[in-house]
Amino acid sequence: MKNFLKALIVVPFAVAIVLFAIANRQIVTVHLDPFETGLLPFETVTLPLFLVLFITGLTGVVAGGVAAWLAQGKHRRAAKQHKREAQSHRAELDRIKAQAQAKPSLMPALPPPAST
Repeated sequence: MKNFLKALIVVPFAVAIVLFAIANRQIVTVHLDPFETGLLPFETVTLPLFLVLFITGLTGVVAGGVAAWLAQGKHRRAAKQHKREAQSHRAELDRIKAQAQAKPSLMPALPPPAST
C-alpha cells in the first residue's frame, strides 16, 4: 500500500517534469557576471531553459536545507546536553539502588496499623 501511494505521487510528478523539459528546450544564455568585469573565466553560459530552471530550483533547495540545518544547531546541541544529563542521572540512580540493596534498611520497621 505504501509503495502504491508513493508511486501515485512520484509518477505524475516525474511525468510533469519530463513534459516541462520537453516544452522548454529552447536555448537561453545566462550571464553570470552582471557588470562584465572579466573576473570570471566564463561570463555567459548557454543552456536549455529547463536545465537553467532545474539548476536554480536545486540550488534553492540546497541553500534552504543548509540554512535549516544551521538554524537547528542549537536544538541539536541542547538535545545532546539533555541526553548526557539523563545518562548521568540514570547512572547515579543505578548506583543508589545498588547501595540500597547492599545495605539492610536503616529505617526502623513501622508498627502494624491499629485495628479498630
